Amino acid sequence: MAVSEVFENWYIDIETFKCITNDITTDEVIITEERIQHIKERHNNDFFEIQPYIQDVLSMPDYILADSKRENTGLILKQITENNGLKVQVVLRVHTSKDRKGLKNSIISAWKISDSRWNNYLRNKKILYKSK
Repeated sequence: MAVSEVFENWYIDIETFKCITNDITTDEVIITEERIQHIKERHNNDFFEIQPYIQDVLSMPDYILADSKRENTGLILKQITENNGLKVQVVLRVHTSKDRKGLKNSIISAWKISDSRWNNYLRNKKILYKSK
């Protein structure tokens, strides 16, 4: 399987994201061209609106929720105050020592979410991390 071209690099604080798993091998986060295409097709090009805020989402998440569908993956929620309270969700798969060497943490998907979806997640999903 060929690896897609990497579009951009960001970073996480490993200590914050240990709520997903204690076995995180790198602080680097990537997104591939294939994942950007996925977002374009399924989330109305939300990526390009939220792209300038991705590092803020990863650096200072409001919440990290458990992803019941994928191992070593978290749903990262952040409200962007400087953009009229835009609410963002990023699905982040962290790289562990059991994964193929040389890979990084990766963004699976990202999109804007509504107030009702935000509130529904906080009511119904397992909260792994909450900012102070």
